[in-house]
Amino acid sequence: MTRIPRFAFIVGLAAFPLLVITGLFLLRMPGTPLPFPPPPPDSPASHVEFEDFAGSAVCAGCHRTQFDLWNASTHGQAGGPARNDRLVRPFNGQAIRFNDANVTPIVDAEGRYAFVIRQDGRPERTLYVEGVIGGAHMVGGGTQGFVSRWPDGSLRFLPFEWTRDGETWFCNTDSRLDRGWLPITTDLSLADCGDWTPVRTLGSLPRFANCQECHGSRINIAPTRGRPNETRYASLSIDCESCHGPARQHAEAMSVPGRPALSPREPAPGTSPVPAVPPSLLTLDKDASLAVCFRCHALKDALAPSYLPGKPFEQHYSLGLALLSDEPVFADGRIRSFAYQQGHLWSDCYISGSMTCTDCHEPHGQAYRDANGFPLRSRFDDGQCTACHASKAAAVEEHTHHPAGSAGSRCVACHMPYLQEPTVGNAVRYARSDHTIPIPRPAFDAALGIEVACAQCHTDPTEPLSAQTRAWWGNLEPHHPLVAGLASENIRSNRDSLAALLVRTAESTADAPPVPRHTAAEVMALGVLLRDHLDPDVRSLPRSLDRRLRMAATDANADIASLGLAALHWSRGDDRSTRRFLTRQLTAADRIGPAIRSRWAVLLGFLGDRAREAGNPARAIIAYYKALQVQPRDPAILTRLGLAEIEAGNTAGALAAFDRAIAADSSYALAWINLGIARSAAGDGNGAARAYAQAVRVDSTDAIAWLNLGNVELRAGRFEQAIELYRTALRYHPGLADAHFNLARALLSLGRTSEAILPLRNGLDFDPANTAARTALTELETQR
Repeated sequence: MTRIPRFAFIVGLAAFPLLVITGLFLLRMPGTPLPFPPPPPDSPASHVEFEDFAGSAVCAGCHRTQFDLWNASTHGQAGGPARNDRLVRPFNGQAIRFNDANVTPIVDAEGRYAFVIRQDGRPERTLYVEGVIGGAHMVGGGTQGFVSRWPDGSLRFLPFEWTRDGETWFCNTDSRLDRGWLPITTDLSLADCGDWTPVRTLGSLPRFANCQECHGSRINIAPTRGRPNETRYASLSIDCESCHGPARQHAEAMSVPGRPALSPREPAPGTSPVPAVPPSLLTLDKDASLAVCFRCHALKDALAPSYLPGKPFEQHYSLGLALLSDEPVFADGRIRSFAYQQGHLWSDCYISGSMTCTDCHEPHGQAYRDANGFPLRSRFDDGQCTACHASKAAAVEEHTHHPAGSAGSRCVACHMPYLQEPTVGNAVRYARSDHTIPIPRPAFDAALGIEVACAQCHTDPTEPLSAQTRAWWGNLEPHHPLVAGLASENIRSNRDSLAALLVRTAESTADAPPVPRHTAAEVMALGVLLRDHLDPDVRSLPRSLDRRLRMAATDANADIASLGLAALHWSRGDDRSTRRFLTRQLTAADRIGPAIRSRWAVLLGFLGDRAREAGNPARAIIAYYKALQVQPRDPAILTRLGLAEIEAGNTAGALAAFDRAIAADSSYALAWINLGIARSAAGDGNGAARAYAQAVRVDSTDAIAWLNLGNVELRAGRFEQAIELYRTALRYHPGLADAHFNLARALLSLGRTSEAILPLRNGLDFDPANTAARTALTELETQR
């Protein structure tokens, strides 16, 4: 899962105010001392192409045992083409009923799977299913989704999903109704589903919500065959090379009779060879092993596009920074909104031990096993834990206080309970095992709003669970100091208290022995400090805090290092001593790769975003300029700087920022769109039209650009031209309410009142609070 990005806005018309699509981060700062070194060129090691991969069928020639295990696993069966053997729910013509639509899953005369959408007074639509995602495998709530090819070439998720638990269709209403996942009934309208019209892409497309590259193998979005956002993929299963990386060179070196032939591969100029032998998890340390699984089984923030297995993962994604913006997990790592299995990084089995995913999960067939590799009967087998904690197996009832063999006596019942994802809600079952492996703490868990493991069996609310745990086990093991501090509002809301905690847990003294390092909690604490407690260019920082930030800035962990560097840059970036330190660290980091530099800029941009959201464009501009000191030619940062300048009333500054963004990347359509907005605000209507037209030339499927071109024609009284432009915008983004409303306005201007009713209805589906449009619709319907 990935969060929905926020992007550029568009200027509206008086009758129906236009949509605002705001952006993320940019920066500015006058009088900067000691310029940072410019970003180095891309490393050849980052170049991996589709042609470097061999495919799992080739791997089977030598690795038949592993291949057969994988092929029958949930990774091997994770998705695929729309076929009867892949579908959990038959496409039998039985309609899914909304209060304003019937959606019928069918197989047409040509054998194609599709959803037919019928709504009163609107043209019938057919969306063809290219692939299925998931197979409803998961014990805690198995689901299956569907993807369809969009006119821009992207694969997009359809809002109709099936859950095996309850045997029902459901959709995600979170972005519309804020009610999570709901079964589809006649209480819902079609537009209540957040993915209607389809906007969530398979593969990373920054302008839209997306599921990154996890639901398939070698998913990539790039311009192809005239379509600007073509989703390309090898399969919708998770194959050998998804984990091991490209195997073509390795396969070509092997001589296997009967092996499928590989097509010729022409290496791209200037690229370096990919590894000859794909790495094995057995050769990796615990963090590197976990990192393979966390490519998909963790929240992550995108840093660079076009990730393929074999590319340096840290240069494309950050796991740590994903924890900062809306804090998807609590201080102890358990899920606050929506997350995956990265809670493992908070478990004592990881912090004080060496446990990896493959200690419990056999990586090919995904069966359960113990830390010694011995197979286990099921996910509930205590051998997962007692292989390391042997003393607990010797006297089970003394530890569990439940009869041996009972459900309450299982290790996972108390320490890895299935918990419903909070953002999902409770209407559709989607529970996942708690990989933080916590000790049940009834009072603490209740304070967080988490269902304590004991309460899954002991449902009587009068039962004194806290008292009983103390009676059986005495005082529970305390949380790690950083976790306890982050869970305490008194500490996390006070800069000096939080800073002292960060110092105390990093620097041992005679009175304070060292504690085990908790990297994930350290990332969160540094993030809270930067986000909530530091101001730009202060006169000084407490000496201990400055020392602690410098310690973080030199850390081997890229997320921690970038947090330390960004905090120092934000708070003391004009200080010459600090500036020299930052320059040295950046120079050293660049020798390794762009991972530090990209995170550093993202963090400063994030501060700019927060300032804009708080209505403080002046502070945002400072943050964006600082980010540009690190990434001076980032078109997204420059575009967001322009937005902040507009909000600050500085049209000239906005024009300059958009011009710089275009100079950095003339194919960045969003910069052209916003340049048009700024020119329009400056009274240059012709210049605005030229900018929008260039945005369309750059990306012929950009609905926002077509919408703004329509606005130019509408203002000029060229209503027929405006109508065609709005209809083009709606072809690529049917959920763009402002295009519907302005289409209605253009039709009304031509006296085509009956034709204006449908776009007004459509627009109100997606913007029901637009009172001007609703009044106009009521008047038109009364006149009929």
